[in-house]
Amino acid sequence: MNISLLDWGIIAAFFVISMLIGVYTSKKAGTSAKEFFLSGRNMPWWLLGVSMVATTFSADTPNLVTDIVRTNGVSGNWVWWAFLLTGMLTVFVYAKLWRRSEVTTDLEFYELRYGGKSAAFLRAFRALYLGVFFNVVIMATVSLAAIKIGGVMLGLSPIETLLIASIVTVIYSSLGGLKGVLLTDFFQFFIAMAGAIGAAYYILDLPEIGSLDNLLTHPNVVGKLNFLPDFNDMNVIVPLLIMPLAIQWWATWYPGAEPGGGGYIAQRMLSAKDEKNAIGATLFFNIAHYGVRPWPWIIIALGSLIIFPNISDMQDAFPHIPVDKMGHDLAYSAMLTFLPAGLIGLVLASLIAAVMSTLSTHLNWGSSYVVNDFYLRFLKPEATDKELVMVGRISTVVLMGLAALLALALSNALEAFEILLQIGAGTGAIFILRWFWWRINAKTEIAAMLISLVVAIFFQYINPKFNIIPIAEGQEYLKILYGVIITTIGWVSVTLFTKPEKDAVLLTFYRKVKPAAFGWKKLLDRYPEEEQEQGQLPMEIGLMLVGSVMVYATLFAVGFWIYGNVAAASIATGIAILGGIIIFRSWKKMR
Repeated sequence: MNISLLDWGIIAAFFVISMLIGVYTSKKAGTSAKEFFLSGRNMPWWLLGVSMVATTFSADTPNLVTDIVRTNGVSGNWVWWAFLLTGMLTVFVYAKLWRRSEVTTDLEFYELRYGGKSAAFLRAFRALYLGVFFNVVIMATVSLAAIKIGGVMLGLSPIETLLIASIVTVIYSSLGGLKGVLLTDFFQFFIAMAGAIGAAYYILDLPEIGSLDNLLTHPNVVGKLNFLPDFNDMNVIVPLLIMPLAIQWWATWYPGAEPGGGGYIAQRMLSAKDEKNAIGATLFFNIAHYGVRPWPWIIIALGSLIIFPNISDMQDAFPHIPVDKMGHDLAYSAMLTFLPAGLIGLVLASLIAAVMSTLSTHLNWGSSYVVNDFYLRFLKPEATDKELVMVGRISTVVLMGLAALLALALSNALEAFEILLQIGAGTGAIFILRWFWWRINAKTEIAAMLISLVVAIFFQYINPKFNIIPIAEGQEYLKILYGVIITTIGWVSVTLFTKPEKDAVLLTFYRKVKPAAFGWKKLLDRYPEEEQEQGQLPMEIGLMLVGSVMVYATLFAVGFWIYGNVAAASIATGIAILGGIIIFRSWKKMR
């Protein structure tokens, strides 16, 4: 690629600013573990919301979207668009509950909601299971995207790319803590958006494409434009639309889209100034993440179908890329090689920003589990704040090293996405219900976690070899469906056949968090003196539905305006505005 001195200057400036933010916030971040991991619980909604969007604007996300569009068309994105429903449920039902809990991490929640050795085991196990194993897998997919970008655009080897990307990220993440991550995310988000939009705009003017009209009418692209899959083909409509909307959004656990909130999303809500700021942050995140941001990636993905219609075309263009790293997701990086000097520096900076913002969040989040939920809770309860911050910084380095090693073994982002969905299949309903159904206990979660893992291993590695449960080509969605059914039957059975948590534990949780009382009545009726919180659950669920319609209308409106369908765009825009008005007018009534 023709990378000019100006391009290198832009990239260097980006690195310097990111490092300076880490240095600027390092002194305060080092004062206490709460400051390092939660920024003193004093963060505004706009900073938290932008940070959430920046984190999910990972370098592997446009690669994933490109893979989906090239394989299944624009409508294939419903496999992740459906997660908007759980996102909106978090906004209007769970954000304020998380903030009221005042826990340091979402894993600390376990010993607030449950009691005894089972709760302690659950917290310790998930601290390592999520904070190390799951977290490393997520960071590895991000690092894999960095490898592909570095290989295609800069000619770097996988190891060279990982060294450059990880060293800077580890330095500012370990220095500045969560506040350093938040401020860097804010800066990096605008760089990332400018790069994505600028790249999409320029690619439309490539001679092979010519214009937006030419793109939308090209034979390679026409069949990929629909927002909804073909309703006449059940092998398409079921996995791409029915499964995600009917089951996947509430039944599966996926980082960043956890039913009921969790992970780094919960970390952001817990660091908010108050409940309203927690709600505002998650609302902004869902609007930006699902409603607006996908379109620059989709345009570039569609353009790649003209320039590189087949994987073999990319192999011919980039013979130095290892065969095991070659896939449809590589097309996004391949398209960016056509950008001119000057713009390429901004785009490279934006991709670096995408990598670093996601890695930094996962490093801080993962180390918060290691420090707060394992080291402090089980290894050294008397540890000082200075020691906890030191352990947090060491774990940051270790997590990055493990992720880099795993990235060298992965081949594509979609593969990792599907594996993570399968592992979480059937567990999502617990995270929704545990706030509102007193009967759920620690053994419920332990059973669901173990059963879903065993089922995932069976369908990913055992069943393909021995064909114990025949699954035809094109019906891979049955693996998640079976996983949801088996895991749900398992955890419901365990719940009903084991003892509930002690009344004292349940009442402590109920008094602190104040969920709606309808699922707690059997317990509360035994204690007539307890105030039964009526809550606003019907209104909150109504706003969740209104918010989902609003964001989907925004998503379609942007798409219709791009497609030049003025009538449909106007209708979708009107629906989006109406939804926004309803939410705005209901805001003051929320409590």
